[in-house]
Amino acid sequence: MKFCLRTLFTPSPRITLALALGVSTLCTPVVSAWAESSSKPDASPTTNHAETYRMLTLFGRVLDLVRSDYVEPVSDHDLITHALNGMLSGLDPHSSYMTQKQYDAMMVQMKGEFGGLGLELQQQDGHIRVISPIDGTPGFRAGIKPGDYIIAVDGHTIDGTPLDDAVKKMRGKPHTKITLTIVRAKVPHPINFTLTREIIHIDVVKSALYGRIGYIRIAEFNEAAKKEMLKAYNKLREQAGGKLAGLIIDLRNDPGGLLNQAIDVSSSFIRTGEIVSTRARNPKDSQRWDAHGTDITNGLPIVVLINGGSASASEIVSGALQDHHRAIIMGTKSFGKGSVQSIIPIPGNGAVRLTTARYYTPSGRSIQALGITPDITVRETREIPIFSLHEADLEHILKNQGGTKAKPIPRTDLPAIAKEIPNEPPENWPAFDYKKPSTDFQLQEALRVVRFMANLPAPDPVASLPPLKSTKDTKEAAKNTSSTSPNASSNTSNGNQKNADSGTISSNTPHKDKDNEPAPAP
Repeated sequence: MKFCLRTLFTPSPRITLALALGVSTLCTPVVSAWAESSSKPDASPTTNHAETYRMLTLFGRVLDLVRSDYVEPVSDHDLITHALNGMLSGLDPHSSYMTQKQYDAMMVQMKGEFGGLGLELQQQDGHIRVISPIDGTPGFRAGIKPGDYIIAVDGHTIDGTPLDDAVKKMRGKPHTKITLTIVRAKVPHPINFTLTREIIHIDVVKSALYGRIGYIRIAEFNEAAKKEMLKAYNKLREQAGGKLAGLIIDLRNDPGGLLNQAIDVSSSFIRTGEIVSTRARNPKDSQRWDAHGTDITNGLPIVVLINGGSASASEIVSGALQDHHRAIIMGTKSFGKGSVQSIIPIPGNGAVRLTTARYYTPSGRSIQALGITPDITVRETREIPIFSLHEADLEHILKNQGGTKAKPIPRTDLPAIAKEIPNEPPENWPAFDYKKPSTDFQLQEALRVVRFMANLPAPDPVASLPPLKSTKDTKEAAKNTSSTSPNASSNTSNGNQKNADSGTISSNTPHKDKDNEPAPAP
């Protein structure tokens, strides 16, 4: 989790974040016009102090009852900790109470380096669900996917285990083995993954050059996001000999991060106007941020890739670029987390993570439980997921309110090639391999769009695939294996030509340089 300190209207410091999926966060003051019709803050839900005292008395009676009659002794500390967390987690999926150990662990993870498997996790209905694996980590390399459920660690079930306890079981000394048992949609039996723990270095930004088109992957918005993004962009421009023609920004499976970093990254491509605004319960706490007057690309065409794992800070960036018509958004609908959390430290007793505001895109949209809808929908596979992984699927979520009620005006500035982009890969598209960018269908179609916008040749990546054989053709071929066409060899060779988009890959991180690594893809 990532955050930044700021002082709100209390004596103690708070940390303001836009918590993405309960794991990654967005922080900083967020700005602007509060669009509620009322000019006064909401009234307190109750002013009946007698009722409050009656409920506190009820709490004391239940506490005494559990103390005396529960099947095993439980400390008052544990009981009250559970009660505090229940009070907060019952508000919405992103509010909670953190013990001092949990708070300290978050502080460690903020540094961008920690021991573990590199999985962003969330608890839902007592189950541990994978939000997304972090690029380049053991969980990512093993093939664990967003939406997987972890049901056991080293053969011991963790179903019903508090998230913090489950995370403790997964962490350990570097170079030690751990086996996770996963339940995955459309797989009829549990899958075991044996991984090796390691120190997790979060490569915030990775980049690649495809001819004259630059590619920048932002894994999350921590403190280094803007700095590393700028470093990556300057390196791409240098590699292109100063002739960079377009840019792809990949925010797929980016769960969020610091709000100020989302604003700064957006402002790197938008010269003027609003980036994002927040509207709190009290109008005086509502804020707005505007662009800084700079476009580092000087107007180059941009495509942004998103999917259901793009949340919070990722949605702020894609929403701002979309509303300003500064980029074409491609992929699938984003997660839909449109709220801001404040982390309020309680010295010696952990901290409270509390939802304190909603955020809105420059056009006044709230994406809460709706997400960002791409301008060009492109699915990564032909498979239709049997369950969803979005904010709207969580329990007791915030309502979408306060934003503009007008339907979005369809964009009229999409390039002509947008009509030719298929919304899913063909049947004979190769299986995705993160080491082979040519197998990333969404990336290849994004390259096609941005090349067209840059007036460069934009070949159809599907055209280089071998012809799709019908079932009848396959049976005929099996019957006639002894007699082949004289041209069969050359046809096969031509049909299996590799896509030329292997790219020149680089990683931008404070820890190490990874030039010529395989191109990142979530």
